[in-house]
Amino acid sequence: MATDTTSPPAISHSTIVQATRTRRIFAFLSSFLFLVTLVFLILVEIGGVNSKHPVLPSIYFIKLDLTNIIPRSVPNFRLVNSIARTLGLHDFYQVGLWNFCEGYGSDVTYCSEPQKMYWFNPIEILLSELLAGATIALPTNITDALALVRIASHWMFALFLTGACLALPTALLAPLSIYSRWASLPLTILTFLTAFTTTVAAVIATAMFLIFKSAIQSAAESVNIQAQLGIKMFVFMWVASGAAILGWLIHFAQCCCCASARDVRTGRRKGRGKAYRPFGRGVEVGATGAEEKPRARRRWMGRSE
Repeated sequence: MATDTTSPPAISHSTIVQATRTRRIFAFLSSFLFLVTLVFLILVEIGGVNSKHPVLPSIYFIKLDLTNIIPRSVPNFRLVNSIARTLGLHDFYQVGLWNFCEGYGSDVTYCSEPQKMYWFNPIEILLSELLAGATIALPTNITDALALVRIASHWMFALFLTGACLALPTALLAPLSIYSRWASLPLTILTFLTAFTTTVAAVIATAMFLIFKSAIQSAAESVNIQAQLGIKMFVFMWVASGAAILGWLIHFAQCCCCASARDVRTGRRKGRGKAYRPFGRGVEVGATGAEEKPRARRRWMGRSE
């Protein structure tokens, strides 16, 4: 007995495009989300690297205000605070990912040279700027927190940089998930790494600077240093983290949901039903073209046509 060896008829390209429309929308949405992640991570990376830029100095993790470093409980505290500036202290210090900035009043006058694996050491900075022979004693709770700041800063720096490096190829490769659900598996791993590194870096930065701020505020009786978190920096890094997490969830869902181009071509899944009825009601596109379904007879004045 002869067997039928003919292959199934091919589906037109336009039908495949329409059938995979839902998957295409989510694939390009995830690509856009990782571009958002990349943009905001770049803003985190370049925050505070140039004192002459009109915007970059306002992007920082934490700002230490030393304007009134001597508390009011000290006699003649106003005079002593004015003397502190003449000894070399600046009014404030801002911490970025690569360096720190300093200035007087509300103006940033200097930003240090960017350094890889940078961590903010206020004791070293203050002692290096004071005049020869001058010194300042910080409370032990601040100095004890510096060990945590050093370790956490190194991890934060490495994770933010890794997340930024992964975000670009992830955004470019995300549309490949349209063609096959198998492509979603490696993309899910890549997107997970991007979301993981970005989110962990944001968590470390948030926890570290909250602890550092708390340590400074608890020493208000000894030294009157005001600590303020940088709203812009925290918004940027958490927007990047949120966009990366949403992008990863999309690729994770595409491993089992939404028909891919390969699914439609092999007949495993049909995809969007509208793709097979492009000519209106009562017409369905088959594998080789359009087949018109028999239409119900219309009745006119009690007679059928």
